[in-house]
Formats: sequence, C-alpha cells, structure tokens
Amino acid sequence: MIPEVAVSNEEQAYALLKADADKILQLIKVQIDNLTMPQCPLYEEVLDTQMFGLSREIDFAVRLQLITEEDGKQLIDNLEKELSVLHEATQEKYQQAKSK
Repeated sequence: MIPEVAVSNEEQAYALLKADADKILQLIKVQIDNLTMPQCPLYEEVLDTQMFGLSREIDFAVRLQLITEEDGKQLIDNLEKELSVLHEATQEKYQQAKSK
C-alpha cells in the first residue's frame, strides 16, 4: 500500500493554478487546430478572457498567501511563452500553406 503524502495548501493551490494554465494552452491548441486562425477576433477574445480569468485566480491565491506573487508571475510568463511559441509555429505553417 502506498502511504498518503500530505500536500500543503500552498502546493495544492499552485498545482490547481498550473492545471488551469495547462487547460488554457490546450484550449488554444484545439482552437488553432480546429476552429480559427490566430488573426481571428474569436481566438483573441478566448485567449484574453482565459488569461484574464487565470490572472484573477492567481491574484486571489496571492492575496490568500497560498502562492507567492513571484510564483504567480512565473505561471503567467510560462504560459505566455508557450502560447507565443504555438502562435509562431501556427503562423509559419499558415504562411507555408499560403505560399504553395
């Protein structure tokens, strides 16, 4: 039997916020792959809405002292970097398809 590991509130809060960030990245991947191009206002609105929601969750967790402000900024920065890489790859793919 595996012993239960106690997880602190801080670790749990960070894990939940990280999971939400991962969901946003996955949502955007699905949207790019199946629905719209990054130039589409719908894409931008979904991204803006999701990022705003995550930032509010992070602010709340920081105010409760469940995570540090630095950890919250790092979560947002990492997500923004991943989204930027995804966006650039999609743009390159779109430009290649357009030039054929």
